[in-house]
Amino acid sequence: MNKHLTFSELIASGVYHCEDGTTLNLHALPQFVRVLLTTNGTVTKSLEAFFWERILEQNIEQGYIQLKDDAPLINRKAGGRVLERKVQLIGRKSNRCYAYATSLITTEKLPEKVKINLEQGKLGIGELLQECGLETYREIIEFGIENEDWVWRKYLITMDHEPMI
Repeated sequence: MNKHLTFSELIASGVYHCEDGTTLNLHALPQFVRVLLTTNGTVTKSLEAFFWERILEQNIEQGYIQLKDDAPLINRKAGGRVLERKVQLIGRKSNRCYAYATSLITTEKLPEKVKINLEQGKLGIGELLQECGLETYREIIEFGIENEDWVWRKYLITMDHEPMI
């Protein structure tokens, strides 16, 4: 797994070599898609600014699960307990689905207010962290493409030097 992406190298070559052996030509992507893939800010706010409509997080599925496999990014072994969230980012006016996200969250060390709000699924993770004023570090780990038209990214949110999300 890539430790982290070096954007100066990506910009120079324009090509990202995915872990599965495929390549992602960043030059061929629409400019805004490149912005979404590379931002370490909240995707929700970027979508709202670009499409000029309120973006709502629609919770598809959420609950505590036991991991079937190791999750090394968040320092969890198979059998560990995490909160799994699956959401869609939907335009309030257009009802268009702009993005889909799956998150694995270690909740034990989160402030109680954050943990409760996450469990209730009322706000997106980025909005919640921002609203609570938590200092976080986001690290983009990997990009990819599926079915020639779905791009994705994997990133890690760290708080107090602990990988959490």
